[in-house]
Amino acid sequence: MADLPDGRHFFRGDDGYEQARAQTVWNARTPERYPDVVVQAVDADEVVAAVRYAAQHDMRIGVRSGGHSWAGNHVRDGGMLLDVSRLDDCVIDTDTRTAVVGPGMGGSVLAGRLDRQGLFFPAGHCKGVRIGGYLLQGGYGWNSRVLGPACESVLGLDVVTADGERLHIDAEHHPDLYWAARGSGPGFFAVVVAFHLRLYPRPPVCGSSLYVYPMACAEEIYPWARAISAEVDRRVELQIVASRAVPGAGIDSPSIVLASPVFADSEAEATAALALLDTCPVRDRASIAVPYAPSDLDTWYAGVMSNYPTGYRYGTDNMWTSATADELMPGIHRILETMPPHPAHFLWLNWGPSPQRQDMAYSLEDEIYLALYGVWRDAADDDAHGDWARSNLATMEHLQTGVQLADENLGRRPAPFATDAAMAELDRVRSVYDPAGRFHSWMGRV
Repeated sequence: MADLPDGRHFFRGDDGYEQARAQTVWNARTPERYPDVVVQAVDADEVVAAVRYAAQHDMRIGVRSGGHSWAGNHVRDGGMLLDVSRLDDCVIDTDTRTAVVGPGMGGSVLAGRLDRQGLFFPAGHCKGVRIGGYLLQGGYGWNSRVLGPACESVLGLDVVTADGERLHIDAEHHPDLYWAARGSGPGFFAVVVAFHLRLYPRPPVCGSSLYVYPMACAEEIYPWARAISAEVDRRVELQIVASRAVPGAGIDSPSIVLASPVFADSEAEATAALALLDTCPVRDRASIAVPYAPSDLDTWYAGVMSNYPTGYRYGTDNMWTSATADELMPGIHRILETMPPHPAHFLWLNWGPSPQRQDMAYSLEDEIYLALYGVWRDAADDDAHGDWARSNLATMEHLQTGVQLADENLGRRPAPFATDAAMAELDRVRSVYDPAGRFHSWMGRV
């Protein structure tokens, strides 16, 4: 009989249970769902023991590696919540430009370690995000328009299967499970205990442009951004963030911010790559206009996190689309008109058209990515702000291709995140490796 780790497992009703349950969700809106037991594993052996215990007691398993996890997909009623955030080892091989990293390693921590060694990986944009869930769902990170979603840089994984067996999976070993691991996100049907990653040379130049416009310019900015979407240099991340205020810039009024990182071989290349963003038709109305400035990851992380404060309550949703500006603008106006106070915000990202991807479960993306982040502090505002993201994007569903799993809200608004063919293959591979349904699937799907 497998045993659970002493002092780090909590059955419902035990002292420490609620703390162990709640701390697995970064979002202060902890779901009202209660597993029978929370297990905090510290190594692969404890993961094996936990999975075997669950099998012996016919428990379903939700797995958490850490990070934002807005929807708390891993927190379910009954069964086991397996917390692997303490598996955060990291071994970097500078000669082969590879690393073996535990699922609990913070992406920003990994990025910092690599930066000091002249290396780079497309880690996530937010501090605190652990690589486990980030890589399983796809991984939209720094310079991903060039390097691809981070899951394309996963060379292999060490996993524990539903029957408690440890496997190394890659393109040659259990290739179907390897295929499934790259893009299935919170519905993956094994526990990852280590990722084997391909690393890259650190880009010689990192910089960005910054433009801040009044919200009244929306009618000109978004159609222009849509019109140039195919022309944006892939080394540039054209991120447009609308919010009621921009505290970091000292602006206390509704604004649209174009903050666009660039990665290049020289400052001349970086400046040239960003030049297109200086062609906005309302350029003369910008309260701040910086066509190019050198930057670094620490500065970018600090800027991003001003929109994602710790201890707040979040309601998120997203969509991929290739719709025209004329089709999108009614919904965008509604988003802007109903937006809660800062730090709630609306993100527009020019993503595609994208190159041919590797064959993997990750299989759905489009030209434009839209994401809404309702962010508020007081639980008394849940009714006022909690459905802002979902309800606005529900009215635009006829324009969506699907959603990405990073900002999923599948429990409240089911939507496709992979092609029909990929979903059929995921179901087939699940039937092979997890025939009893030991691991929870995605919320919104049985």
